[in-house]
Amino acid sequence: MEAATMAWTAAVVGLGLVYWFVWVMGAAEVKGKRGVDLKMGSITDDKVKDKYTQYWSFFRAPKETAATAASAEKVPAFVDTFYNLVTDIYEWGWGQSFHFSPALPGRSDRDATRVHEERVADLLKAKPGHRLLDVGCGVGGPMRAIAAHSGSKVVGITINEYQVNRARSHNRKAGLDSQCEVVCGNFMAMPFDDASFDAAYSIEATCHAPKLQDVYAEVFRVLKPGALYVSYEWVTTALYRADDPAHVEAIHGIERGDALPGLRHYDEIASIAKEVGFEVVQEIDLALPPSLPWWTRLKMGRFAYWRNSLVVRVLTLLRIAPKGVVEVHEMLFETAQHLTVGGETGIFSPMHMVVLRKPATAAAESK
Repeated sequence: MEAATMAWTAAVVGLGLVYWFVWVMGAAEVKGKRGVDLKMGSITDDKVKDKYTQYWSFFRAPKETAATAASAEKVPAFVDTFYNLVTDIYEWGWGQSFHFSPALPGRSDRDATRVHEERVADLLKAKPGHRLLDVGCGVGGPMRAIAAHSGSKVVGITINEYQVNRARSHNRKAGLDSQCEVVCGNFMAMPFDDASFDAAYSIEATCHAPKLQDVYAEVFRVLKPGALYVSYEWVTTALYRADDPAHVEAIHGIERGDALPGLRHYDEIASIAKEVGFEVVQEIDLALPPSLPWWTRLKMGRFAYWRNSLVVRVLTLLRIAPKGVVEVHEMLFETAQHLTVGGETGIFSPMHMVVLRKPATAAAESK
């Protein structure tokens, strides 16, 4: 009798732990995704492992992916694959805003994220009646924050159809579907009319483009004359040394694990913007002091990683999650370590900000 009682007690405790890890601790920071709901975007379960292997093979040598026209043309398809693989894991472990932000004293990570996003709306002087473009909108976290803060209408574009559906679902739940629109497309060839937006922004998104000129030229085209564009760019900083193996490994690790065809150096951004016709209004690295470290959240999230790692392994074993999820999760953890090194050494910034303006004379000059 005593043994049976102990067995039942152990079983109840075990089930309680599973419930706690998966349903309670496994819930996303921002409600909407749980560990048991993990999918690999539009990839069928039997293809996840193959798609991950193909992705990893393609981005194994990041700089080479943009070295030739043939390989550069494949980048959008592999970025699409990347976001099929990681979108649910990002939502589950990070939230609906797929970007970093400087820590704020006495404020939560969610507060810091919102402040970082609302800064964009304020710089754009966005207001009711404006139509804004979100270049690389993901599942729409920044879009909803900026729409709510400014009263503007926001149109987001993402290359990933799964993200389109997730963003639309979140927009409906937030009561912002009349204010926020999401389109599936390539931001290097956008399906929008010339001079059709009052302002635009991109938050840690254009880093996926083989050539930044291609994205900036498209943004320039769809903006009205005199309109502003704010972009947070991923860059290597003045501290990066290409002859330092530790620096090179950290940057290559960031590129491999984030579907990047080679990070740009910070001093390239403004010159590229000018090349396509923009005026540079402001340029500043928001990661520099007095800003607090943006990578603190990555270091503090290591317990969450081990918890989530256990969850995905159990879910894979139970065939609730598809094969390959464990490998994707491991890749993201390794990438987080490289990002942390990049932040701590100061060789990498995910928030090199440029504020650009399309000249008011642009329309007249193009005639």
